[in-house]
Amino acid sequence: MSVIVLDRDGVINCEPAEGVTSADAWQPLPGSIEAMAALSQAGYQLVIATNQPGLAHGLFDLDDLEAMHAKMRGLVEDAGGEIAAIFYCPHGPDDGCRCRKPETGLLDAIEAEFDTSLHDSYFVGDRLRDLQAAVAKGCKPVLVRTGHGSETLESLLSAPDPALAVTAVFDDLAHFSSFLLQQHH
Repeated sequence: MSVIVLDRDGVINCEPAEGVTSADAWQPLPGSIEAMAALSQAGYQLVIATNQPGLAHGLFDLDDLEAMHAKMRGLVEDAGGEIAAIFYCPHGPDDGCRCRKPETGLLDAIEAEFDTSLHDSYFVGDRLRDLQAAVAKGCKPVLVRTGHGSETLESLLSAPDPALAVTAVFDDLAHFSSFLLQQHH
């Protein structure tokens, strides 16, 4: 079973400056839903690993988060795919938890849930903390230029981190999906 870990905000959906606080505000990026459906149809297990500090800050509640995720799942299912699971960190940046990326707690939980190792699995994100969590867990880091990806790439180019030198870069989730599906078919 091949798992692909996906960050949510900035990778699958738009990330407005004020954050995503409701299902109405949750809007997919162009091509992301179709890309997820194609990967799912090809046999990949798609697992979301997302920091959601808005819960800790009271910007939205668990019902709002569940509604966002129901909308995302529904769109992927309508396109013929499936999201295997969604893992989220409900804490703020100062809570000192183990699940907030770049910590690997979410990835540890995914491994436990699916009884698998994420070593050499792809982890697609748009922020440095996504890439750092991927590398810390032995995943293959993938940076997309959507969301905060362009700024992340600029910072990596201006201050290279040898640990992140293996990072693959794609314009968006659709380009990553096309690349991966061409490799394996």
